[in-house]
Amino acid sequence: MRHLFFFAALLSALGSMAQEKAFGDGEWFKFRVHYGFVTAGYATLQVDDAVLNGKEVYHIKGEGKTMGVSRLFFKVEDDYQSYIDKDKDIPYRFIRKIDEGGYTKDIQIDFDWRTRMAVVHNKEKNTKDFVSFSQEAQDMVSAFYYLRNHIDVSNLKEGDSVDMDMFFDKQSFRFRLKFLGREVLRTKFGKIASLKFRPYVEAGRVFKEKESLTVWVTDDDNKIPLLIKADLAVGSLKATLQEFKGLQHSFKIIVD
Repeated sequence: MRHLFFFAALLSALGSMAQEKAFGDGEWFKFRVHYGFVTAGYATLQVDDAVLNGKEVYHIKGEGKTMGVSRLFFKVEDDYQSYIDKDKDIPYRFIRKIDEGGYTKDIQIDFDWRTRMAVVHNKEKNTKDFVSFSQEAQDMVSAFYYLRNHIDVSNLKEGDSVDMDMFFDKQSFRFRLKFLGREVLRTKFGKIASLKFRPYVEAGRVFKEKESLTVWVTDDDNKIPLLIKADLAVGSLKATLQEFKGLQHSFKIIVD
């Protein structure tokens, strides 16, 4: 379950060039995180209207934690938040507060789009760093929502890729997502037409290799995540959509 919401952020290039927003106030997802049939924990993503420094924003809140026996072996409590401009779809503030088996972070990043400088406040160490960022930068949560609105998948062909800038901790890096094609996915809700992607991520402490993640999202105007499969250094993990509410568009089920 480590870096669970990094998985969510890695769903980033999953949107359509729709005239209407793909998401809005009140949208909420709940995922079951599991190793095979064993439930390790649950995670949620929620969108709320808010105001930050006089600007109307979407406040995105992502939470995840281990449950039951899994919590005894590896305690996880993750809190990720992003404040996104409603019109420009750019982040103003990003919060990452995590405890993953004793590995902790408590960081707040404030983006100043006038100067293109980010203030990275490490609350554990009580330090502040000032780091420049690109004009296309997104944080690891806002990226998901930005690209649900702005990336057109209608013309994507199998093997195509989408690139973007991701600002994480104190640096920017290029994130690439490869389109693997369309697939009908069997879910608890029924058969759902889905888009299948493979994010390219940095191998190391968590992931086994660059192509460790596979993501399925609905092939509709919502582009909601249905399934995330990750091959980790400690085994294979899945996050499966269990509940949702507040969608902006109809949720389509294939009827036999």
